[in-house]
Amino acid sequence: MIVEKRHWTRQTDWLTLRTGGDPLDVQLVLAFGAPEAIADDTLRAQVRARYPNARIAGCSTAGEIVGTSVCDDSLALVALTFAHTTVRLVHRNLSPGDDSGTVGELLADALAGDDLAHVLVLSDGLRVNGSALTKGVQRHLPSSVLVTGGLAGDAGRFQRTLLWMDDTVMDDAVIAIGLYGNRLQVGHGSLGGWDAFGPNRIITRSEGNVLYELDGAPALQLYRDYLGAHAADLPGSGLLFPLNLRAGPDARPVVRTILGIDERQGSLIFAGDVPQGYHAQLMKANFDRLVDGAQGAATAARESVGEREPSLALLISCVGRKLVLKQRVEEEVESVRDVLGERPALIGFYSYGEIAPVAGSRTCELHNQTMTITTLDETE
Repeated sequence: MIVEKRHWTRQTDWLTLRTGGDPLDVQLVLAFGAPEAIADDTLRAQVRARYPNARIAGCSTAGEIVGTSVCDDSLALVALTFAHTTVRLVHRNLSPGDDSGTVGELLADALAGDDLAHVLVLSDGLRVNGSALTKGVQRHLPSSVLVTGGLAGDAGRFQRTLLWMDDTVMDDAVIAIGLYGNRLQVGHGSLGGWDAFGPNRIITRSEGNVLYELDGAPALQLYRDYLGAHAADLPGSGLLFPLNLRAGPDARPVVRTILGIDERQGSLIFAGDVPQGYHAQLMKANFDRLVDGAQGAATAARESVGEREPSLALLISCVGRKLVLKQRVEEEVESVRDVLGERPALIGFYSYGEIAPVAGSRTCELHNQTMTITTLDETE
């Protein structure tokens, strides 16, 4: 497996950070960039000219990860040449009223194959129910095939996210990448680092990813009461105060982040399901625990495939972590490098939701406020 890594900024134009092999042999290019970069016809034409035979899949972000640097207003590329693995891309557009779970099932069906080894999903970040999408994809896959990926961002503006597939830019869409072959090694890890605070409330009214009531009170007003001065900046400020959800007091927690609000309904719109009857608590950041969470995700990814350093580590972290860590944001990426070593190319983005297996299991879910890591390599 050969990896080439390239990075474009307005200050430096293209910078090739790691090279190897012939660009004509590249099978897959993953591209993560600012919405303006993804929408730039000239930039996309330059990528196509360098990798004329490759499939291209990418999305807009809330920040790009390149090596141990975190960038904004740039375009990060990783070009992959496999020795024993083949690649297939499919996509579905999201129309109003579409069920995200059904969309996931259709994508999985389109990728079906006896030698399917892994599925990587890049999705619209605003109009999809990410947890339903993930469950739908996994529902129609063999238990041996895991799903990882993330939801696109738009620099924290919550207005429009973009997907890039081959020579087309789309919004309101989902791309699924199938990797096929029995020599592909895929590692995975996902951890958070947030602390719950305040009373433990019950979700008394919700539908899918829309939360209407907590303990019988309107959710939006209750949330505003807790946020105080931060409430004026919703939904963006909601990234700093996600919800910790549990099916019961002793159940495994899931974290959910606000993507939007509905003033008329007094409701909150989340990136994934907020089931009625679940327990909910607000969460706040702990700087050191966020960095420790990234390190823990890297450790889990390494241990899931053994001690060999992979060729590529795809890092997808939540925009909420970036907003909290601020000038310390590169510390979480540096902690990943410390664990995975110097061999793998590190690349990725800050997202509106992360898709990965739940720690200690093979059940894939949508996560929020986590650092998720997917590593790729091939055996000889």
